[in-house]
Amino acid sequence: MNKDNALTEQPTYYEEVVNKGYSRRDFVKFVSIMTAFIGLEQSAIGQVAKALETMPRMPVIWLHFQECTCCSESFIRSSHPIVADILLDKISLDYTETLMAASGTQAEAALRNTMAKYKGKYLLCVEGSVPLGADGVYCMIGGKTSLQILEEVAEGAAAIIAWGSCASNGCVQSAKPNPTQATPIHKIIKNKPIIKVPGCPPIGEVMAGVIVHYLTFGRIPELDRLGRPKAFYNKRVHDTCYRRPFYDAGLFVETFDDENAKKGYCLYKVGCKGPTTYNACAVTKWNGGTSFPIQAGHPCIGCSEENFWDNGRLYDRASVFSGFGIESSADDLGKIALGGTLAAVAVHAVATNIGKSKLIHEHEAEGKESEKELE
Repeated sequence: MNKDNALTEQPTYYEEVVNKGYSRRDFVKFVSIMTAFIGLEQSAIGQVAKALETMPRMPVIWLHFQECTCCSESFIRSSHPIVADILLDKISLDYTETLMAASGTQAEAALRNTMAKYKGKYLLCVEGSVPLGADGVYCMIGGKTSLQILEEVAEGAAAIIAWGSCASNGCVQSAKPNPTQATPIHKIIKNKPIIKVPGCPPIGEVMAGVIVHYLTFGRIPELDRLGRPKAFYNKRVHDTCYRRPFYDAGLFVETFDDENAKKGYCLYKVGCKGPTTYNACAVTKWNGGTSFPIQAGHPCIGCSEENFWDNGRLYDRASVFSGFGIESSADDLGKIALGGTLAAVAVHAVATNIGKSKLIHEHEAEGKESEKELE
């Protein structure tokens, strides 16, 4: 069978939505949210909807190597059910050691079938680092090393998504002394477009947004210098944190059980890596936008940055970090007479923090207005 014909025989994503019992309203809401998450204007809602309505479902192979499966856990627990039910349902996912019902020879047959039938057309998702030490014996599946499996499956992939910090930068497995020689995907595969989606784990909606962008435009999203999608990794957690005004005012938590902690002051002095970490945690948040680590009272550990396990102790603060304006030393901030400046900074920080949330709500409203047009 011709590979192009095989792909067109696949149902579209909208057909899967309908078959799963979702309403047109559910679909439009999902499209609106995803459009906002991937940083597109409201006018692009129709374009995203059309792509998902008309594009045949793209075959997906999801490999697991040295990791804890937290990326898959995050994805299937996305706040919107269509993410897990359609993008990552057993119908939509052709092969994954963790979630597929088949095992043994049946699982391997599914993998081989997808690779042969959709060569050059499938999306390869990789969760976990690849151990190169001791000829790869630290992680083997079906008698093959992770390296052998990765190279074989990557050969026919249209693009590769490195899920989580393990696949993107090696994570804890590659921390010194890195006994297994844990290696991220981009250091092994050089001839395919690779999207890094770091985090331990990444946010489920961020993962869904990356896939939706690829489905809509047929290409990888714009990446930063480290290979991460700019739509989600273009701002520091510090820039959009609701505790930012306290930082600027020189009000810090000194110990986790002090009065300042109860008042919700800045966590920088107890190790928060928000000023040097690029991620969407403070904007997109977790569990349907409910919270994120800093809001729960724990400092950011910088899990989306390279070598974060070796970048100093998690609960020790950096004395200085690069930035702008008064962002030079936490010890100096309390000495600065902020006066009216603090109020202006607070307003700016709050406005920055809610900006994308507001955009998402606007997209949802636009989606409702556009529903009749899309029908």
